Amino acid sequence: MNNTLALRRSILLLGMAFSGPLLAQTFVYISAAEDGKIARYALNDRTGALKPLGETPAGGKVMPMAISPDKQILYAAVRSRPMRLVSWSINGKTGALTPASESAAAASYPYISLDRQGRFLLAASYDSGLVHVYRLGSGGKVTTPFVSEVQAGHAAHSVIVDATNRSAYVGVLGTDRVLQLALHPDGQLTPLGDGFVATAEKNGPRHSVLSPDNRFLYNVGEMSGAIVQFARQPDGTLTKVADYPSAVTQKYQLQHGVERTASYSDTTPRIWAADIKITPDGRWLIASGEKSAVIGSYAIAKESGELQRVAEAPVGKGANWVSIVSFKQ
Repeated sequence: MNNTLALRRSILLLGMAFSGPLLAQTFVYISAAEDGKIARYALNDRTGALKPLGETPAGGKVMPMAISPDKQILYAAVRSRPMRLVSWSINGKTGALTPASESAAAASYPYISLDRQGRFLLAASYDSGLVHVYRLGSGGKVTTPFVSEVQAGHAAHSVIVDATNRSAYVGVLGTDRVLQLALHPDGQLTPLGDGFVATAEKNGPRHSVLSPDNRFLYNVGEMSGAIVQFARQPDGTLTKVADYPSAVTQKYQLQHGVERTASYSDTTPRIWAADIKITPDGRWLIASGEKSAVIGSYAIAKESGELQRVAEAPVGKGANWVSIVSFKQ
């Protein structure tokens, strides 16, 4: 498969770009849905080399992952039946994963995240059009049933919490909206302002990211490839600032994307944007493609931001999610 086709068919175009301290041990985790395993690697902070460290069985179609704010626990959603939310303890010296907990999931989740205090796990369900909030109990265990449910709309695709821990934002692909919600201390979610901001029609809002200073939210449209910039107001509501069209549509002659259902079989080269991350003064970018047999690491030029592929490593089938954690040594 050529590089262009692999890029178009990647379910996760870009993993999380990360920069650790000079004296740090950085571990990369890749969930391979078809293999039902999480692969782990050591990332050399000086060269970008990826050293395979082993695999951890997840017991099913493992996809989205999230790491606790204290870096002690890795969470993942298993989307095959029985659907589950699984967690592992992270060994800060070796990166090894030790089973910690397993809880029944109320829906199939393509996206999970944690609040900034590590008290709640938030999950978006594409199939059900719902967002659920679970409380985290002793040892970080996901407790059931969920404490809050929001009818998000068709194809809810992501949910993130801002730096104040008081606002949550949901990308809803099927309605061309980004929901703006208040996150309360008890885990309840309620609308902020009108409850949403709209993007262009058939944009397909997918994943969002907040700027490090918490002033802006950026959302990538799956079907348009455009990035929409919103300004975050003090009350957590969003105001649209600008649209940035896809930088590769014309270059690769891609047609506008369409929603990919389970029966999707269109061979037309179309836009399929997936993930967006902002680097905290990043040196390395990790990329995984669902149809690729390897993951790659890229050096990020400090001034220009240009990428140079520096290393790769084998990965299992259906590699679709990247999580990175770094520990000071």
